[in-house]
Amino acid sequence: MHIDGQCHCGYVRYEADIDPTQVSICHCTDCQLLTSSAYRVTVAATRDRFTLRGNAPKAYTKIGDSGAVSVQYFCPKCGSPIYRASGDASDARIGIRIGTIRQRRELTPSRQFWLRSALPFVHDIRALPGKDGD
Repeated sequence: MHIDGQCHCGYVRYEADIDPTQVSICHCTDCQLLTSSAYRVTVAATRDRFTLRGNAPKAYTKIGDSGAVSVQYFCPKCGSPIYRASGDASDARIGIRIGTIRQRRELTPSRQFWLRSALPFVHDIRALPGKDGD
């Protein structure tokens, strides 16, 4: 599937070819902190199928809960997380943050990771009152 996306302000833009079955949710504490949310949703891609079309993102390197080096890429203007890559240059995989993808409504997670770190409320929010707008 061909996708395109951008940060909140449009400064960083990209295109990629992805496998839409490779969408995952991560509940690790690093993802909670990095997204300021309960979890992070990512679609896998490879570096050779990902092309920046706008300005370059800024990078932040972190040792993850797994012990692996993870490089987080985000917009230097608005701060939107865009994607992550391994600190190992031979690892071709990247994870694109689903919220930046224009076609995000067409993507559905197929797996979850780090469930032991999941916040208790995330497993069923259907009973919460809701509105279609604010």
